[in-house]
Amino acid sequence: MTTFWTFLTYTFFLFDLSLATKSLVPRVLHGLHAHAARQTHSLARDLRVAFGGILAPRALAEQNVVYCKSAKQVPLSGGSLGNASASAPAPTGGGGASQSTTSTSAKAGPSSTAPSSSPWKLLNSYQGSSFFDGWDFFTDPDPTEGNVQYVDQQTAASSGLLEINSQGNAVMRVETTPVVSGNRKSIRITTQTQFTGGLVIMDAVHMPTGCGTWPAFWTNGPNWPAGGEIDIVEGVGDYTNNQATIHTNIGCTLASSSRSVLDISGSVVGGTDCAAATTNNEGCGIRAATNNSFGAGFNSNGGGVYAMKWDSTGIAVYFFARGSVPTDITAGAPQPDSWGTALARWPAASCDPFKFFTDHNAIFDTTLCGQWAGAVWDTAGIPGQEQSCSQRTGVSTCQAFVQANGAAMQEAYWEVRSVQIYQT
Repeated sequence: MTTFWTFLTYTFFLFDLSLATKSLVPRVLHGLHAHAARQTHSLARDLRVAFGGILAPRALAEQNVVYCKSAKQVPLSGGSLGNASASAPAPTGGGGASQSTTSTSAKAGPSSTAPSSSPWKLLNSYQGSSFFDGWDFFTDPDPTEGNVQYVDQQTAASSGLLEINSQGNAVMRVETTPVVSGNRKSIRITTQTQFTGGLVIMDAVHMPTGCGTWPAFWTNGPNWPAGGEIDIVEGVGDYTNNQATIHTNIGCTLASSSRSVLDISGSVVGGTDCAAATTNNEGCGIRAATNNSFGAGFNSNGGGVYAMKWDSTGIAVYFFARGSVPTDITAGAPQPDSWGTALARWPAASCDPFKFFTDHNAIFDTTLCGQWAGAVWDTAGIPGQEQSCSQRTGVSTCQAFVQANGAAMQEAYWEVRSVQIYQT
């Protein structure tokens, strides 16, 4: 009898377990499915964040630091290297906007598919209506002794020298009052963010040009020249070929002046010693071979993109004319190794990039005359400047011309689409 009741109890237990299993298993499976779904959504979100981080700036403690360009810069020697035509598409009338409108049409770049990722992660981005956020306005006397008065942001805006135009581009002008007795108002801005090593990409559709002008986009470190200076875009007057230059402490050199050895498209001008102390502050410059890399040629082609790469291999500057900008740049996923030959390069083998350069800020400025544009007022023979400014203007000095000819400053403005700073 005991055996019978034991058998009956066991039978009911198995029956109850079977019923429980029928209800329990679906609940367990449903729970597992819901958990998996949550994890999948979390993974998708994490992937979006991971890849989106390439395009979104990271927060960074910023310091208000302003540096000065070399106070005794002199013109580099060297005659014309030829006015080579660039291989970029022909102009479409995008440049040369008037001061009142200052709106330049930018031609689209190649439409090939860009890489979806890059080892370079965005540190800071300056563009659109917030372009001027994160910049300090320099208001001290011009260290290069130019005929300009750098003004603060409020003064620049109220004077019509500063704006975000209808294209969403940042515009920085020089004062165009017909006649001034002293210096003309201008703008010089410095990023609050500092960086050691990185990739700086600047997209502009117009830069200042014309006799008397001396614009530059550059980066600089503390205690010049100990922290180093990298001139990414620079030239004077009617020059049409950009000159990229570095200025350093003693010990940094170019191992060769050969284009093939350096793997560059530009030409070394002024020598291979980059030290400010031993070159009368000239440093070692490399001039672009193309006449749409600076000034009027750059503007008439709708501008372009400059990139400066600073890593363990050294320092390199690249230029891409409008219509030839790599899609990895426009996609925000730069791949410098795919860009081909640089305009300028200073290899690490003869100039340690982390010994001679540190804690840089990016800078825009436009000065007038001064120690370069003023010093070469009577000089001809540089691409774009086949005739000297004194001959072209009929005025004997740069200062006299600048003070009496506000209308000649109509083209003395930057129109910048964006600046991005990346690091690995």
